[in-house]
Order: sequence, then C-alpha cells, then structure tokens
Amino acid sequence: PVIIFFSAGMGLLYYWNIMPVIIRGFAWVFTRLMRISGAESLCTASNIFVGIEATTAVRPYLAKMTRSEFCTILTAGMATVASSTLGLYVLFLQDTFPTIAGHLISASILSAPAAIVMSKILVPEDGTPVTLGRQVRFTWERESGAIEAVINGAMAGVKLVVGVCALLIAFLGLLAVLDLLLRGVGSCCGSQESWSLRGLLQYIMWPFAVLMGVPPSDAALAGNMLGERLVATEIPAYAHLAEAMQNGAFAHPRSPVIIAYTLCGFAHVASLAIFVGGITALVPQRRPDVAQVALRALLAATLACLMVGAVAGIFYHSAAIYIQSGT
Repeated sequence: PVIIFFSAGMGLLYYWNIMPVIIRGFAWVFTRLMRISGAESLCTASNIFVGIEATTAVRPYLAKMTRSEFCTILTAGMATVASSTLGLYVLFLQDTFPTIAGHLISASILSAPAAIVMSKILVPEDGTPVTLGRQVRFTWERESGAIEAVINGAMAGVKLVVGVCALLIAFLGLLAVLDLLLRGVGSCCGSQESWSLRGLLQYIMWPFAVLMGVPPSDAALAGNMLGERLVATEIPAYAHLAEAMQNGAFAHPRSPVIIAYTLCGFAHVASLAIFVGGITALVPQRRPDVAQVALRALLAATLACLMVGAVAGIFYHSAAIYIQSGT
C-alpha cells in the first residue's frame, strides 16, 4: 500500500511540475559538489526516509539513465533504510540501548554519501546523464489532468509491487535451495555441524568486523550478524543483537554500537530482489542494464554499510554513546 500511495503522489507532483523543479535544484547542487546527476541525487536523498518507493520519484528519468546511475540508485536503496523499518529496529533495541533511535537516523544519513562513493568506485560514470548540469531539460508525456496523473502513478506502483513480489519469491527460494545443498554436502562430509550459507558468511565477514573496530573477542559474533543480514535481512540480525546485549554476550561495549550502525541498511539479497524487480517493472526495456550492475550494487551497499560502521568505531567513546549498564 505504501508503494502504491507514494507512486500515485509522485504522479501528482510531476503533473504539478513540482518534482522536475526539485530535481533541477539537486542537479544544480550535486553537479558542483559530487558530480552526480539530479535524478540520482534526489533518489539517494529520498532513500534516507523511504524504501523502494523512492524510485518512483525519478520514474520519468529511468528510461534514459546510464548504467552508473542505475548502480547508484540500487546502492543507495540498499545502503539506507526506510523510516518504517527503522522504527522496528528501535523497538528491538530501546530497552538495552536507550539512545538507539538517534544513532540509527545518523547511520541512515551517513549511508547516503557512502553509497554514492562506493557505487561510483565500482561503476564509474562513462556517459552523460540527462539530469547532469545546471540547466536540466527533460520532456515527457504529461497527463491531461490531475486524476489521470494519480491513476497512472498508482498503476506504475502496482507494476512495481508485482515485480518486487516475483523476484522476492525467486531469490529467497534459490537461497533456500542453496542452504539445502550445503546441508547435504556437510552431511556427506561427516560434519557435526549443520552447514549453511549464513555460517559460511560468518567467516567471510569476521575480518571486516575487526577492520571496523570490533574487538577480536567479539568479531565472530559480529561476523555472524553481518552474514545473517546479507542472506536473511537485517530484521533477525537486529533481534539477535538485542538478545546478545541482554545476555551480556559482548566483551566490549563498543561492539554492539558498531554492529548497530553497520546493520542499518537493506544490503541483503532480498532487498536486491526488491529493488531490481521494482526498477525493471517500471522500465522493462532497461532490464539488461539493471541486471548487469545489480551484484556490484549489492557489494557497494555492503561496503557503504561497513564504512558507516567504521565511522562509528572511530568516533566511539563511552561518554558519547550510552548503553544501559549491565549489558
């Protein structure tokens, strides 16, 4: 419902010529500061507060976007979080981390420029974006009235929802099959532990946790949560973080702070399915270009979240970040 409502609202704002003016403003500022287009900068800023529905803010511009712009949009969407889910994370942690709301808002804001940096490193701009520059000129077929604009926007939102659902089923189903295969291989090898993709990612994320500033004694636990986020979304990872804090599982108080900042993002396979499905539903003719940069966007979003965790580790000190005593 949120996606459809937001898409319909965007259709109305485009009909009133409000969104083109905003995009021109972002283009004027970001062209000078970060050399990115107005469309991708607007989408990145919107992703600080909303999720996949932010792509509808630049819907008329999607068809002519470059591969680098698509990568930035995907990365920004997966590196940040929507305000609705941010409230859920606060509910998980507010008892053991009373000031968590402000820190998660900071993490989402920090993730936006980090996403731009990482996406442009992995997929540099090799074209000329339509909305790059001070004077943005872009034309599209304008609806005959406000009601038609709302209807067209809502129908675009429905297409987006269908694309999201289809790829969620496909990607999560494939992950479940991969887990079954890993369990079978583990059984054949006589392993006492159940093999899983989540367990494998724990070892991969362990060194990244140490690089962010997590003490080695807590790195295995941090790696487990970061790996869990990548394949099972950040919601169970935050639930396990709250449980670990309540049980006093961390040897150092800086560890949960860094992990909380790092987990604040949609950088996981399910989110990749959501954003790729949503964008390709809106511009099916650009499906090959979006698919080509999808995995690099997921990598860029993961690195952006790790960068935010590293920033939290650098600025951490006990007087600045309060955690309830006894955890």
